[in-house]
Amino acid sequence: MENSPPEPQIAVLVPCFNEAVAIGQVVRDFRAALPQATVYVYDNNSTDNTSAEAVKAGAIVRNENLQGKGNVVRRMFADIEADIYVLVDGDDTYDAEAAPELIRLLEGNLLDMVNAARITDIKAAYRAGHRFGNRILTSMVQSIFGKRIGDLLSGYRVFSRRFAKSFPALSSGFEIETELTVHALELRMPIAEVNTRYKDRPEGSVSKLRTFRDGFRILKTIAILLKEERPLQFFSWMFAVLASISVLLVWPIVSEYLRTGLVPRFPTAILATGVMLLAFHSLFSGLVLDTVTHGRREMKRMAYLAIPRRRTPYTNTPETRGQDAGTH
Repeated sequence: MENSPPEPQIAVLVPCFNEAVAIGQVVRDFRAALPQATVYVYDNNSTDNTSAEAVKAGAIVRNENLQGKGNVVRRMFADIEADIYVLVDGDDTYDAEAAPELIRLLEGNLLDMVNAARITDIKAAYRAGHRFGNRILTSMVQSIFGKRIGDLLSGYRVFSRRFAKSFPALSSGFEIETELTVHALELRMPIAEVNTRYKDRPEGSVSKLRTFRDGFRILKTIAILLKEERPLQFFSWMFAVLASISVLLVWPIVSEYLRTGLVPRFPTAILATGVMLLAFHSLFSGLVLDTVTHGRREMKRMAYLAIPRRRTPYTNTPETRGQDAGTH
């Protein structure tokens, strides 16, 4: 096929910690769904035989010693060269058969991220507490950064090369999904979301997610990202809170002064004045930092645009799948 466009290099990235029960099936499923792709498993200090099972299933296995999913994703994006990156958890809960369609959507529409939103009727797969927490956290991000993603914490996504190579990856743990989403929203990248099947873990596999601990870490990440990416909004809220406290403190004093001409609680008046000064200091800080943030955002945008976009359409018809399988 002399005139046929070259197929993209596809890398399936699987961060893993103690997933010996599930990882073999994950690797086999993605090798079957994407026979032209290379599957990379990054073992994050597992104490079981995760690495051995991944090698046996046909994956390239590497190690990341810094504990946490965010550290693993940062290492993966830095190490691996590809045109398309498929990031998926190693717990065998995501649908590998959806991967070709996610990639077609990414390539056909020149997108930078396609998020796989989880759909399931299996209660054990997506517990009510996790579902509720995800809904709350997703709503918070939507209200601040825009309503373009409906499943903030999905561990199954497809990225372009320019996304992967421009992503700073500052998080260390499960809050990496929040950072991935906000990075796309802040740079106004072309993105999409597709509903995909979600299933429960195989028997013997245990979730590493701790609902309250990781939920608070994600909340903290959202607050930090709000401060970093929306400083005027963040410090305006602080101004409103501090100014309200100051008014509440000074109101009885003003009322007393208007009635008697006396200021009986002078220390409270000084405190109210100090709190109001602090409120205006927060507001002015937000104004200055907002200008700095605009400059940083422009630099991030230029770094993102400096990475050339692949423009060759991706196809994965039965004919091309057969050709790919025969060349590997």
